[in-house]
Amino acid sequence: MRIGVLSDTHNNIGNLRKALQIFREKGITTLVHCGDMANIATAQQMAGFNVIYVSGNTDSPPEAVKDAVWLLDPNHNEIGNVYSGELDGVKIAATHGHLTHELDKLIKTNKYAFVFHGHTHRKRNETIKQTRVINPGALGGARYEPRSIAIVDLVEGHVKFLHVTNY
Repeated sequence: MRIGVLSDTHNNIGNLRKALQIFREKGITTLVHCGDMANIATAQQMAGFNVIYVSGNTDSPPEAVKDAVWLLDPNHNEIGNVYSGELDGVKIAATHGHLTHELDKLIKTNKYAFVFHGHTHRKRNETIKQTRVINPGALGGARYEPRSIAIVDLVEGHVKFLHVTNY
């Protein structure tokens, strides 16, 4: 199973639309968004995808963003500060990363094949013991960094980062 991983959208709807188009073209229907979507209008762009969303530190107001994601598909969307679950038989977890103790705890449990996070706006692909730690980079924000997303094959373990041209 291939999933799309994105983070730190920070209301950059142009870059988000480009990322979502890439995911559609690749046949990806499940996304893990690692926080800092930032507002309701940004969340609404993700209609048609199964979205696992963890709250970030700039979501405003946080409960409204959570509700907007949940309304896209109340039966399937997962929302909270930390996600822990299984996709296609692979144990995964996600958190934004601003609560460093939560991120460290997820990694140190050594029970997840993948732990996804955002917050730093820097791509990360690191193996710690048996856990692959992935940060897809950022789609928006005030700091300049290349805008990127990741496509992860959970079963094969392949991770591919793709640049999204700044909108």
